[in-house]
Amino acid sequence: MSIDLKNFLIAFRQIAEEKRIPEEMMLSIVESALASAYKKDYGKKGEIIKCKIDMKTGNMKFWKEKIVVDENDVKENGEKISFNPLRHITVEEAKNYKKDAKPGDIIKFDLENKLDFGRIAAQTARQVILQKIKETERTLAYEEYKEKEGDIISGIVQRIEKNLIWVDIGRVLAILPKKEQVPGEFYKPGQKMKFYVLSVENTPKGPVVYISRTHPKLVSRLFYYEVPELQNGVLEIKSIAREPGSRTKIAVVSHDENIDPIGAMVGQKGARVSVVMQELGQEKIDIVKWSEDPKEYVANALSPAKVSDVKIVDESKVLVIVPEDQFSLAIGKEGQNVRLAAKLTCLNIDIISEEDVDKKNKKIVSAKVDEEGFEEKESVEESEVEEGEENENRVGSSEIEVEEGKIVEEKEAEKENKGEEAKQEAEDKNEKTK
Repeated sequence: MSIDLKNFLIAFRQIAEEKRIPEEMMLSIVESALASAYKKDYGKKGEIIKCKIDMKTGNMKFWKEKIVVDENDVKENGEKISFNPLRHITVEEAKNYKKDAKPGDIIKFDLENKLDFGRIAAQTARQVILQKIKETERTLAYEEYKEKEGDIISGIVQRIEKNLIWVDIGRVLAILPKKEQVPGEFYKPGQKMKFYVLSVENTPKGPVVYISRTHPKLVSRLFYYEVPELQNGVLEIKSIAREPGSRTKIAVVSHDENIDPIGAMVGQKGARVSVVMQELGQEKIDIVKWSEDPKEYVANALSPAKVSDVKIVDESKVLVIVPEDQFSLAIGKEGQNVRLAAKLTCLNIDIISEEDVDKKNKKIVSAKVDEEGFEEKESVEESEVEEGEENENRVGSSEIEVEEGKIVEEKEAEKENKGEEAKQEAEDKNEKTK
């Protein structure tokens, strides 16, 4: 028995294209639907009926399958069930059709080909096709977007509902939550943008895709697609710190001494960095050279400010000395430059000007890795600068030094207490002699 292959292929390929379902998967759906229709009209409940369509000739074939089982230990998918002669066959009987039959094998029995299905069977086939298409669409969509987690994707803003923005990314509508929206960035229906894929969740109604415009990796992935040297591994982004909509700092290293990492990222006449900035709404981007030397790395991270010296206080803190005319630039507007530098280097940074180093009353600005703001202190003990000088080459020894410091302080306090006691005794003696 055969079908009108020409008309079937036209309809078949049209649906496959519209639903973005591979032809082999679409064919499997149709075959499953025809098998269900056949079973509805000519089969029995519990039977396993299959169908196969030859796409070259249009010929169609139906058959039923029986699973070879041990009659005393019937299992399907690892679960023990009752023997059903409509879908099971014993090993002994199966050997009449296959000499080496064993439990788990499938024995096929050809069926008479029929296509004159009744109304109910035809309706069953239609329902199976629609259901299978929906299931396949959901599965394909989930697999497609799950692979894109941690990458960027293009989308078109569709609608705005309260704090959520719905974005058309192809197969599904993605969700841009309020916290992932850039402050001051306006979104309107029809606007095309790029987004970072945060996560993809599989639900009974289909995949739910969460996207972001604020994630630091949105910037790094935008550069990845603009800079071939990042794609081939010559350049590597080591760290990134971002305040969305305002400014980003990126630390880059080159694994080829002949390639300048900053120049490669910026591009000829700024072509590469301009594309990224345009996508980010002209967000400022500082590209700095990464270094294994923490002092050099911190100095680079504070650019465009020029640094006189960097002293290592301990494994998590550095003291930076800058010329007086670079102090404000090093701090940045509302502390942004030093704040981003701290996040980029994962170090707490204190900044002091050259003129204040030798003063008793110092002005120092501090930025911590895990805090958003910055701190300005007016009266700083000289010991902080001296401590930086002593420890600049001893990263990692801070815990020991702190403990030793405590012991010294305790001894000094003990000496002071004894001195006070001796002084008091002398005064008491004088009073008695009087």
